[in-house]
Amino acid sequence: MNLTKHITLKHLLINNQKMIGLQFYPDKVIQALIKELPNPKWSREFAMVYIIHTKENLNQVFEKFRGVAWINGNSFFKEKVIRDNEPVDVNRYRNRTKTASYKYVPEAYLLKLELKRYALNTCNIYISLFEKFINQYPNKDILELSEQEIRAYLQLLIHQNKSNSYINQTINSIKFYYEVVMGMPNRFYSIERPRKQQKLPQVISKEEILSMIEHTNNIKHRCIISMLYSAGLRRSELLDLQLEDIDSKRMLVFIRNAKNNKDRYSLLSETVLKDLRVYYKQWKPKKYLFEGVLGQKYSVESIAKIVRRAGEKACIRRRITPHILRHSFATHLLENGTDLRYIQTLLGHSSTKTTEIYTQVAVNNFKSIRNPLDL
Repeated sequence: MNLTKHITLKHLLINNQKMIGLQFYPDKVIQALIKELPNPKWSREFAMVYIIHTKENLNQVFEKFRGVAWINGNSFFKEKVIRDNEPVDVNRYRNRTKTASYKYVPEAYLLKLELKRYALNTCNIYISLFEKFINQYPNKDILELSEQEIRAYLQLLIHQNKSNSYINQTINSIKFYYEVVMGMPNRFYSIERPRKQQKLPQVISKEEILSMIEHTNNIKHRCIISMLYSAGLRRSELLDLQLEDIDSKRMLVFIRNAKNNKDRYSLLSETVLKDLRVYYKQWKPKKYLFEGVLGQKYSVESIAKIVRRAGEKACIRRRITPHILRHSFATHLLENGTDLRYIQTLLGHSSTKTTEIYTQVAVNNFKSIRNPLDL
């Protein structure tokens, strides 16, 4: 069945009541059938027809237009996948010493973050950015804030020269409250996001990485830097590694519950395996591969500090981060002739388009090109 007419469903909140918005191009057939729906009304603010959001009304929409128009409910029914992370502890936000002059994130916000099992880093970012937003309007109830006031706040961030990433994360933290916590999906679907910037990954040479490893005397720190590079790990993936994830027989590293809730395997270096065995005998970790003094999981700040200090000792001029080691892993594989699809698998990318960015920084692509000044 080839349906040329289509209707897009939108979540609307009008007078604090959930509505089903129906967005479509002007069409006499659709308009006639819309009038047969239960009490349809026109919203000047959203520029679309709407009806009250009930299960019965939603079923009527599908029944009414069956065989007549295609119903696009992609954004209407979309639900964020719950990651199977460990339970997130946000009690430190609950137990803060509170002052009357500051607006704190609602308890429902904290509870939903816990129930959704968002990564701890995401929780910290959302809470921080959402509190900055609501404190911009200290005398207004959160539910009374309009799209215009959100836009005004985003414009303020632009004037403060905040990055596109910062602004996008701010929008996510705001939408999380209205759409996920309060159950108003796509209430602010028309809020404009900054255009994505395509920044090339920062990469260092293999010689510089070897120098970083050589300048790290602590065996645990040496293994951390080596693992980040040799397996192309994200910082969070390194922290989540457990002892049984190191498969020395198959020379693989098992990465569980990585980004987008995916498991994958990556490479285990023979050189790193030797260091890991020395490290294990000295430190005897119980559960996680890298643990703190009291057996708890290492912190993200500690990993960043270890990598940064190693870069400084190796006299690398730029500031080195764990992700630069991951970028370098992918780029060096590509320069050595590894198929892009294998690199995609090792990195855990969902699409080759994400991995293709490394073709722009792999130097072997440029070595065959003669500079016109030298011709």
